[in-house]
Amino acid sequence: MEPGTTNYESTYPILARINGPEDLKALPASDMEPLAAEIRKCLVERVSENGGHLASNLGVVELTLAIHRVFSSPKDHIIFDVGHQCYVHKLLTGRKDLFPTIRQSGGLSGFPKRSESEHDAFGTGHSSTSLSAALGFAEADRLDHSDAYTVCVLGDGAYTGGMIHEALNNCKKDLRLIIILNENEMSISKNIGRFATSLSHLRSSRGYIKTKNAIGRFFRRIPLIGRKIFNRLLHIKKGLKSAVYGSNIFEDLGLFYLGPADGNREDSVEKLLQEAKDCSQSCIIHLKTQKGKGYTPAEETPDRFHGMAPAASPCSNEPTFSEAMSRHLCEMAADDKRICAITAAMASGTGLELFRKEYPKRFFDVGIAEEHAVTFAAGLSASGKRPAVAIYSTFLQRAYDNIIHDVALQGLPAVFFVDRAGLNLSDGPTHAGVFDVAFLSEIPGLRIYTPITVAALRQAMDEAFACGEPCAVRYPNGRENRAVVERFYDRRRRAIISALILNRRTSLTRSSLRMAGL
Repeated sequence: MEPGTTNYESTYPILARINGPEDLKALPASDMEPLAAEIRKCLVERVSENGGHLASNLGVVELTLAIHRVFSSPKDHIIFDVGHQCYVHKLLTGRKDLFPTIRQSGGLSGFPKRSESEHDAFGTGHSSTSLSAALGFAEADRLDHSDAYTVCVLGDGAYTGGMIHEALNNCKKDLRLIIILNENEMSISKNIGRFATSLSHLRSSRGYIKTKNAIGRFFRRIPLIGRKIFNRLLHIKKGLKSAVYGSNIFEDLGLFYLGPADGNREDSVEKLLQEAKDCSQSCIIHLKTQKGKGYTPAEETPDRFHGMAPAASPCSNEPTFSEAMSRHLCEMAADDKRICAITAAMASGTGLELFRKEYPKRFFDVGIAEEHAVTFAAGLSASGKRPAVAIYSTFLQRAYDNIIHDVALQGLPAVFFVDRAGLNLSDGPTHAGVFDVAFLSEIPGLRIYTPITVAALRQAMDEAFACGEPCAVRYPNGRENRAVVERFYDRRRRAIISALILNRRTSLTRSSLRMAGL
């Protein structure tokens, strides 16, 4: 669909009036619920056609609306992580007419992209980078005496990445930094009762924050003993709160904590964001959202609607390379009890769901932590296991040092399944696996296999596990393409024949012709 062909006025009358964040702020609060419904309808229509990330974006509609009603982009920096949560943000920041081109050649990116819009503060195609970047923005604003805020929307999948915890360890209390923890799958906080829920509402009220700040100022002004009294009161308050909530790592790190709260209620989120602005210190807001909200199929099976293929994608009964890998790995694991499988939060994408079901005790999902995945595999290998590590090519880049130091230098037999090798056009450059051959081929003692057929993939896997050395088996996204295979072998046959004819010392023997497939 060409830009501008969507009739927003008739199909999405409220969304049609929004050409930027200021238009959204001018709308009455009563328009937020019908606007959220229009946005969800638009997302389902467009992502079903173009492919992309549907369930995650359906879950952050109210959250994104509230952010743009409270903050002032692009002055305030809004960073999404994982970046595929940004579709609603794009619709609200002057790109709705281009939205039909999302993930298309020459169209909008499926991730935040600085060159695309001033409202995209930082590109986040890979997970768990946001908070480190947000700290950079916040510290720069502090140095420049700017009153801008930095808002980091942290998906719970991103929270499993080690970089987030490194960044949390470096957060300072006096920054204009607001971290939104969007919890939509895992349970980070323990279940809480009515009293704790009421206490959460109290703590997020404007009166509570103002009273807390006023009490602090009062006691700190008392000569000699004032600060000691205030610190003692804080200690007592923390003890009482811990009895209700349990330990809170965020406040232990010096962040003011608000929540948990329903992230699919725009009015509640807007209120919390405003209180976070008023607290005058680094703050974390804990929200719980429903992945796939508003679209029943995505609510019931959000994993199926996480990343969708375009509607025009050809259907085939042939397995993808990822599926073929997993099937053969399961067959091998039935005979070899040492084989284990590891994924970095991509069991479905890498095809390892089958292995998870058949061999749950030998399957390990380490979260979005590729470095840990590789060194964990090295530990398994050193202990006599045969680990299979399935990671997308573009994500394996993060674990380069671990492949060298922890696997290759020790000659440990681990097999890396480098999924999505080559170009992945709809996901754009952040997901193009074009560097793995370059960085893997430099590592001494590492074998690289590049099968172009499923049969060759199975043979490569057999050799990789049998050789007792570090190996990488790389393959593209999608299925075996017979036309491409035939062209490859045709060129190979011609090349061998040409070499044989040019080399006078080699006769055209029957075995030579058999090598050329003739």
